[in-house]
Amino acid sequence: MYVWMRLLRVAATRKSRGVYRLGDESKLSFRCLPTDIDMNIHLNNARYMMLADMGRIDIFLRSGLIGAARQRGWAPLLGGLQTAYVREVRLWQRFDVISTIETWEGTQIIGQHRFVLKDGRVAAMILTTGGVYDYRGKRFVPVEEVMKALGVNAAPRAPNDEERAFMASHQGMRARAKVLS
Repeated sequence: MYVWMRLLRVAATRKSRGVYRLGDESKLSFRCLPTDIDMNIHLNNARYMMLADMGRIDIFLRSGLIGAARQRGWAPLLGGLQTAYVREVRLWQRFDVISTIETWEGTQIIGQHRFVLKDGRVAAMILTTGGVYDYRGKRFVPVEEVMKALGVNAAPRAPNDEERAFMASHQGMRARAKVLS
């Protein structure tokens, strides 16, 4: 239930954070609650993923992607992620989730979520790959088409080595999963 309350809070307060533009950061503040912890009394790994979802949803809402997608029969979908845990987020500790769109290539969008403690240290970082799926056309939408629908005229920067390795690893794992199904 509390997950829905956090989602409602993100949706209800989005206007106070303004319109999301490429290059901006989504910054959401949270506190580690008793329902977030594991037996080590710190934020459990599943909660990191859920809170990263909140950052993505904030970007989707504030950029206008949700509205544009609904009009066209599109939906943003997460393809995969990679997480690095560096420090604990302890029970009752406050932290921010800072989410960004890093770059894109073809139909693949690379995002980043940093879990930042109040002293400025990074507790964890998540790289994500995703895209926008056209349910009517049964295809992933090229990001340039998505940007045009949002009224954005921007070119992506070239993926860095870390992002390229992540994208390649994701594609390899996805291909393997398809073979195994």
